[in-house]
Formats: sequence, structure tokens, C-alpha cells
Amino acid sequence: MEALGGFAAASLSPPPPHYSTILQTPPWKSLPQRIGQPRLWSPLLCISKNVSYGLRPKLRKYTASLQKELNCSEKFKHHVSVHFVRLVVGVMLVMSVSVGVSRPPSWALTEENLLFLEAWRTIDRAYVDKTFNGQSWFRYRENALRNEPMNTREETYIAIKKMLATLDDPFTRFLEPDKFKSLRSGTQGALTGVGLSIGYPTGFDGSPAGLLVISASPGGPASRAGILSGDVILTIDGTSTETMGIYDAAERLQGPEGSSVELTIRSGPEVKSLSLMRERVSLNPVKSRLCKMPGLGKDSPKIGYIKLASFNQNASGAVKEAIESLRSNDVNAFVLDLRDNSGGLFPEGVEIAKIWLEKGVIVYICDGRGIRDIYDTDGSSVVAASEPLAVLVNKGTASASEILAGALKDNKRAVLFGEPTFGKGKIQSVFELSDGSGLAVTVARYETPAHIDIDKVGIAPDHPLPTPFPKDAEGFCGCLMDPTSACYLNRVQLFSR
Repeated sequence: MEALGGFAAASLSPPPPHYSTILQTPPWKSLPQRIGQPRLWSPLLCISKNVSYGLRPKLRKYTASLQKELNCSEKFKHHVSVHFVRLVVGVMLVMSVSVGVSRPPSWALTEENLLFLEAWRTIDRAYVDKTFNGQSWFRYRENALRNEPMNTREETYIAIKKMLATLDDPFTRFLEPDKFKSLRSGTQGALTGVGLSIGYPTGFDGSPAGLLVISASPGGPASRAGILSGDVILTIDGTSTETMGIYDAAERLQGPEGSSVELTIRSGPEVKSLSLMRERVSLNPVKSRLCKMPGLGKDSPKIGYIKLASFNQNASGAVKEAIESLRSNDVNAFVLDLRDNSGGLFPEGVEIAKIWLEKGVIVYICDGRGIRDIYDTDGSSVVAASEPLAVLVNKGTASASEILAGALKDNKRAVLFGEPTFGKGKIQSVFELSDGSGLAVTVARYETPAHIDIDKVGIAPDHPLPTPFPKDAEGFCGCLMDPTSACYLNRVQLFSR
């Protein structure tokens, strides 16, 4: 994957909708309660009293019996009524205490808590894996609010990063405000840095361990210092790049305009130390060249070579301009070079596919429930649908580049040359948080028009390229024109399936 001045750019999306907060409270102990127990009464406790005097014995006996029953009845009703009232009151008191214990008191969430909840809710709504790597996302929120220190902004950022780490997704990451600003600048066509595009570590293929220089922006600090494509960055400000991640390295290369960065570079057998001054560098994602094939006069074949380095906001417009410029020189075919292009803005990848395709599906967007969206074209944006087209790819071709390459291959619009692509089959969107920081979130996976999931597999080319094969426009043209060259590739080979 290639990082242009800081990050392999992701598709920018608007900030998430206003979030709602859920108050969280710590457990609290109930105070001991003394609830009076009603005294139990029973009709068996009634005591008979003879209250009738001067009556006949039988009548007196009957009257006394009746009076005893009446007395007991009245006492029973009275005592039962007292018992019932006391019992109801007691139950209500118990329920009141019980509700008080089960409903913990709330406290006002701090500004840091709210920022954490904003990040949590963004992931909850947008993340592609609704199992959240097999964990309860709600429980994580509760535990984090109870246990993670969030007294300062730095502590809150640490808590957010710790939360994202549980997803085990290297492409879902937190961006501090300055890094988020740099990312947006990179996708808009300009950034502050040294003008280097860097590739994934190359130590695994036998070449020197470090980070590969894909290209140096013409006229930028790195280009003026003599850094060339194929050079290897060994250290950045004294830190070895042998195990350094691509995003970490890109961040280190960026910085305030006018500040310096120290690099150790291996160029061929030579190792040199350079001090580069950072400056604002414009990124032109497209380079083009006309290659004339061996032939006679005006009828000799002409091939238009277009190198697409990244998918920033200028990319689709720049590709159209290159096609029109080459057509004015009567080109017969095109070559689109996507080697070492790590991607960028997803919409630009779709728009560039529309330039070459008259009709057809470009990409399927999928989530855990299946196909969520289909991007296709009806030919209204097509610019070059008829000329033969070859696409060059390698292991540095990733993300939006793979979407474009897959669309052109599966629709049989182009022949692919090179080696299997990187295999980044997931799509990220970038969300801005309320304090100016951001989240790059994996929001979906995609399938090519042939319903191929290329994640961690890549796209297989139709043909390999000769080894070695140059990565610059001049070298490419030389390989087509010189039959004695080790990299020679004639026109028939280039466009045949």
C-alpha cells in the first residue's frame, strides 16, 4: 500500500449524526431500613364476657353467646383492617426501598465522557462487523465509562484507541486533530511534508528491510535531495523503519511547514543521511506520456501511457485530461499503470471506472447481511470505451486501485499485467468528531463485478510482466520500442487476452 504524505486515504464521509448519551452510574449500597412489623391478630384471641344480666338462663345464654360472637366479629374486623393497612404500608415501603436500590443515582457526564461516547456511537453505527469482533459493544461502553480514566483529553484519546484496538482491525483507527487535518489535506491534493510516496516494507522479498520509496514529487524536498524511486528509507529521525507501520512512517514524514526531518536512505549500494525541510507539496496524481511504436511514418502505432499514483480529489479530472491530451496525438491504445497505488478516495475509483466503461457493474458493496449497494454505470460518463486498454498492477496496488482494476477486468474492458494485487477488500470512511479529531472506520467490504471477495487474496492478473520491468514512463516506452531489451513487450502481447 502506498501512503501519500501521511495516510492511505479513505473515503471521506460527513460527521455522524448527533449522538445521545446514556447516563452511567456506579453501584451504590442501600442504607439499612427498619420497617415496623404489624402485630398479628386472630379471632381465636377473642375473650368472651357475659354482659347480660337479669335474663332467663336460656335467653341469657343465647344472648351472651350472640354478644360474644358480635364482640369477636367486631374485634376481628378491626384487627384484620389494621393488619391489612399496616401490611400494605409495609409492602409499599419495601417496594420504595427496592426501587431506590435498583435505580442508581446519575451524575453529569463530563466533556471527556461525551467525546468518548461520540466515538463509541460512531463505531456502533458505522462499523461493518456488527459482532464487534465477538464482544458486547454496549458492555464495553459501560465498563469503559466506569473504569477508564478520562480526566484529560489525552486520557480520553488513549481510551478511544484502546476501544478501537479491541476490534483487531488495523484500518479502523483514531486520528488526533492534526493527523485528521493532514489526512484531509492529502486527499485534497496538497500536504505539508517532504514529497514522498512510500510503499510497504520490502524486507520479506529479499530486498533491504525498510520502507520503499515509490516516488518523489517533482520539485519537492525529497526530489531536490536526489531521492529516487526504488530507494529504501532505513530510519526516520533516528528510528528504524524495519518494523515501522506505513501509517506511522507517513505521519513522521509530515509536520509543520519549515520543520526538518532526518532520513537515512539506501540508494543502491550507497547509504546516506539527509536532512529535509518540510514544505507544502502539491500532489499531481497523474502522469502521462505518448509512446511511439516501431513502424513507418504516420501510421506507426501510438500508445498512451497513464500513470495514476493516487485517488485524491483531482484524480478523475486529471485522468480525463490525460486521455484527451493523448488522443489529440492520435493514440491507438492506452496503458493505465496502477502499480504501487495504494488507493485513496473510493468515489474517485468509481468515477475513473466510469471513464473507461460504457456499461456494467463497477463494484458490489456488502455488509454482514449481504449486498448493500451496487455501483454501476450507464455510459453517461464514458470517455474512452473503445480503444484497447492494458492495466499494470503489483502487490502495491490496493483498495480503490483494486476496485478499478477488478471492474475493468471483470467487464472484459482491460487486460491485466503484473502480479497479484495487495488484497484490501474493505472500505473505510472518515468521520470527524466534535473536537476536530477523527475516526477512520471500516464500513463495508466489497466484491468485484464477478462477485469475487479479494480481501487478503488480491486480484490475479491475466499475464505476468517481464522481469525486470521499469516503473517510470520513459522506461516503459523503452520496453515497447526495443526488441532487444530484457523487458521487451510488443503491442500484440500487451493487449491480447
